[in-house]
Amino acid sequence: MTDSGTATDAGPSGTGSSAPAGFDSDNVQAATIKDSARDYLDRLRGGDMGSLPAILGLVFLFIVFSSLNDRFLTTYNMANLVIQSGSIIVLAMGIVFVLLLGEIDLSAGVAGGACATIIALMLIDYDWTWWAATLAGVAAGALIGLAIGSLVAFLGIPSFVVTLAFFLALQAIPLKLIGSGGSLRFNDEVLRGLSIKNVPVTAGWIAAILIVVGYAALSLWSYRTLSAKGLVHRPLGLVIIRIVVLGAIVLGVTALLSANRAPNPALFNISGIPWVLPVVVVLLLFWTFVLGRTRFGRHLYAVGGNAEAARRAGISVNRVKIAGFIICSSMAALSGLLAASYTGKVSPGSGGGNELLYAVGAAVIGGTSLFGGRGRAIDAVIGGLVIATIPNGLGLLNQASYINFLVTGGVLLLAASVDAISRRRRSSAGV
Repeated sequence: MTDSGTATDAGPSGTGSSAPAGFDSDNVQAATIKDSARDYLDRLRGGDMGSLPAILGLVFLFIVFSSLNDRFLTTYNMANLVIQSGSIIVLAMGIVFVLLLGEIDLSAGVAGGACATIIALMLIDYDWTWWAATLAGVAAGALIGLAIGSLVAFLGIPSFVVTLAFFLALQAIPLKLIGSGGSLRFNDEVLRGLSIKNVPVTAGWIAAILIVVGYAALSLWSYRTLSAKGLVHRPLGLVIIRIVVLGAIVLGVTALLSANRAPNPALFNISGIPWVLPVVVVLLLFWTFVLGRTRFGRHLYAVGGNAEAARRAGISVNRVKIAGFIICSSMAALSGLLAASYTGKVSPGSGGGNELLYAVGAAVIGGTSLFGGRGRAIDAVIGGLVIATIPNGLGLLNQASYINFLVTGGVLLLAASVDAISRRRRSSAGV
């Protein structure tokens, strides 16, 4: 985005780009890997740090916790970490869309709890199928987002005020439907199985191989197409490196989670990828495509970068804002479902704790800017892992609960500081 009254397409990193349509700003105009590395270092010096601080922080946490406790890197704990981070990551993905607009949604956590209550009631009281109940919960989330987005877009009420009001009001739904001190069992075989059941090992390996092969095919096809047309593209060596790195991560995680992680392997077998992981991966791929390869995604970045310039360029700012809040609340409904699957119940307090704070922290820690216009769906995954790793590792070290809050708050403050400093450097560099 620029401030000159005209809008340029913004890629997944949220920076303005003069590249031809269909390209994202992550594409590199370099002929060699050395040139690509130089370009990347220049972007870092210019303040475009992306997810690098979060990745380094995650590596640091893994090194520290694994050195202090041998159980941290066990397959059993890694599977627990995947399950524990699922609901935070999904909620953070929804928050990313609102943050990209330069807005905030304080009601996302309790919206997830309210929608999870609706899902549980549809399952228990009305004997709906799991997919019908899930659709009802997501639809309720979409209606909440529509109401919030309309108030923000058409009446001009600050999103902080609107979502604070919804934060208070939405807590009445589970309290009214469940009652004070009550709870609803969340024991549907499919939905509860998202947290307590695993993908068959063979199916997990097939899916992992398909993901790697599919990514490699798409990357090489894109490289060949762009180079044949003489358009901006990454060097072939960099494309191959990205394929190898992704393959190592996907196949490594699959191998780790496919091993028998039962406390007593001789008596029973617990192996396979937890079902929550495929859910997160599917959502990640879908929203990455939406943000990086659709007109709506470009418009979202444009509105977040400079709403007035986007309006002058013919973008329906109000429509984009409403859509962003609808996506956020819909993802909150899925997050509430995953949280209920993990705990096995829904109560009046569901979603009213630190879920929202953790989700916002995950998005910001992962690299999404609080000032709008910069962020990706993958930021929620990386930041969510950081947020989930802290209580997981501290729990294994038998640390007091207040230590968890202090460390998490410190990490979030550090991430916000990096974001502010990066924004200042980009501004001084004219980006």
